[in-house]
Amino acid sequence: MLLHHASWPEVETYLTRCKGIIIPIGSTEQHGPNGLVGTDAICPEVIAAEAGAEAGLLVGPTFNVGIAQHHLGFAGSMTLRPSTMIAVINDWIESLTRHGFDRIYFLNGHGGNITTINAAFAEYYANFSLDGVACPVQLMQRNWWELPGVMDTCRKLFPVGEGMHATASEVSVTYYAHPHAIKQVEMSPKIAPVGGFSDAADYRERFPDGRIGSDPSQATPEKGAEIVSFAKQALIAECVNFFDVKPAMQPAE
Repeated sequence: MLLHHASWPEVETYLTRCKGIIIPIGSTEQHGPNGLVGTDAICPEVIAAEAGAEAGLLVGPTFNVGIAQHHLGFAGSMTLRPSTMIAVINDWIESLTRHGFDRIYFLNGHGGNITTINAAFAEYYANFSLDGVACPVQLMQRNWWELPGVMDTCRKLFPVGEGMHATASEVSVTYYAHPHAIKQVEMSPKIAPVGGFSDAADYRERFPDGRIGSDPSQATPEKGAEIVSFAKQALIAECVNFFDVKPAMQPAE
C-alpha cells in the first residue's frame, strides 16, 4: 500500500491495525555510464513497494535526494547539505507521528546517507531527552543490501565485478524496475579501479566514468528480479517484527 496512492480515510483505517511505515530513502547521483541517475532511490523504492503490496504494509513517498556532493562532477547529480537533510527528515518524522505513526523504518539505498540519517534520528530523540520524557517513537534505518541474505545473492550473481559504486546488482534492480531504460555501454576498463576520494573534482579525476571497482555491463532485469524477490521477503520479515504486527497478506490474483 503506497501512501501517495491512498486516501486519508484509508490511512486512518491502516493506523487502527498498524502504526508502522516504510520510507524509501536514497539519492540522485551518477551511477556510471550505464546506470540510472536515480539508482539509489529506485532500488529501495521498488523493494519497499513490492514488500508493502505483498504484506499490506504502508510505504511512504521516496526521499530521493540525499548526501551526494562528491558526485557533483557528473551531470545530473544533486545533493543536500547535511544540515538540510537532517531538518527535512525531522519534518517528515514530525508529520507522520502527528497522525499516530510510532514506528518509522527508513530503507536506505545510498551509503553516503547513513551518517546523516543517524544524525537526524539523534536530533529527533534529543527533543525528548532534553525535556526529560520518554520518546514514544522508534526509528530505524537499514541499507537494502544489508537485509539478511541479500549480499549473498548479489555475490552469487556477480562473483567478479560487483564493485563498490555503480554495482552490477543495483543497476540490475533498476533495469528490473524500468526495463525501458536499459543502457548498452561497453566498459573500459572492464572492471573500474578502486580507491578513495575527497571532493567532487577529486572523484571525477580518479574515476572518470563514475564507477568504482565495478562492471555493471553484467546487469540484467532477470538478475534484478532475483535480488528484489529475495530482498522484499527479508524486508517483510524485518518490518513485521519492528512494527509488531501480523502482515495482511494480499489474496493471489
